[in-house]
Amino acid sequence: MTQKVKRAANGRRMENKFVKRRQRGLAVLIAALVLLIGGVIYIGVRVSSGENGTSVSATDYEGTGNGEVQLVEIPEGSSLSALGPQLEERDIVKSDAAFQTAAASNPDASNVQPGFYRLQGQMSAVEAVRALLDPANRTELLDIHGGATLLDVNVIGGATRLGVYSQISALTQDGLGNPTVTAEQLEQVAANTPPEQLGVPEWALEAVNARGNDPKRLEGLIVPGQYVINPELSAAEILTDLVTRSTQNYNDSGIVDRAAALQLSPYELLTAASLVEREAPAGEFDKVARVILNRLAEPMRLEFDSTVNYGLESVEVATTDEDRARVTPWNTYAKDGLPDTPIAAASMEAIEAMENPAEGDWLFFVTISQDGTTVFNNNFEDHVRDTQQALDNGVLDSQR
Repeated sequence: MTQKVKRAANGRRMENKFVKRRQRGLAVLIAALVLLIGGVIYIGVRVSSGENGTSVSATDYEGTGNGEVQLVEIPEGSSLSALGPQLEERDIVKSDAAFQTAAASNPDASNVQPGFYRLQGQMSAVEAVRALLDPANRTELLDIHGGATLLDVNVIGGATRLGVYSQISALTQDGLGNPTVTAEQLEQVAANTPPEQLGVPEWALEAVNARGNDPKRLEGLIVPGQYVINPELSAAEILTDLVTRSTQNYNDSGIVDRAAALQLSPYELLTAASLVEREAPAGEFDKVARVILNRLAEPMRLEFDSTVNYGLESVEVATTDEDRARVTPWNTYAKDGLPDTPIAAASMEAIEAMENPAEGDWLFFVTISQDGTTVFNNNFEDHVRDTQQALDNGVLDSQR
């Protein structure tokens, strides 16, 4: 065999040895990787297993919660994802990461509404997101409408009209349906807490203080609208929040300058607007505002039945001669000018009606039919005739 052929044969043998060695090394590496991966999986399963051996994710809980109800707030203007860190901190979800993933995967996440929601501890992230998007889990909003009063009103021959204090109390129920704040507690706070501590505007302090410890002395100082009530707050904290926010709302609306243009104080403007709320049917705010201003300019007494009723324990549309003769801080049959305080919550629409009254020389008005038809005139004889029509149509029937 030539030297050249020998060298070629030796090279092939060396190459075969190298290939076999490389194959053995690769097999060892693969075996090591398999063992390593298996070990990681085994450790992961052991770590993520609960005491009973069931599988639980290291970053998420399973199920709808542990039964411990917690109250969670979504503030106005906030997003669902912003809630994640708080939910993790309170152990409602296991991790913010899982919650963010669940929120991003839910197409309705952007439709979340502000408010307080009842969740449970240790919920899966998916279930937590679902609960926050379910209106049934949201506490109701406090809805204060124009013309609402702070105290309940007993309507003769009808249902009791709940006041703002009772409405607030109903929204502070605990898990067992018991109110955490009562209407009586709210009345006590309103009557006895220094008004400036509750956020009463500077331009109303004198009038509010003049009412002493009357629980109605905050009347008219909460702007009509919808409010989120935190049932975990005290009566003082809830009232302070409502009054402070309303003061900011009124001041931002320029009420001081608006009132000055009518030669009224801001508090008097609120008071006049509250009469519009209680006296005017829908669509007639500007006309009733004109009657108020015309009578004040005469001057002549307003003689509004709503101001008589405000001082009574039980009310109805038809007032009696005896009630109209009662001297109270509100009865405009027995006193000149405006009532001493607002008699209800005044909406911005009522305030704007006082600023922009209809053109007319009317001094009288009366609702003459059950559908709310109201007539306005400028002489007493016509008003007497219209009042008789109202009596004939049963509008002024008395239940007493």
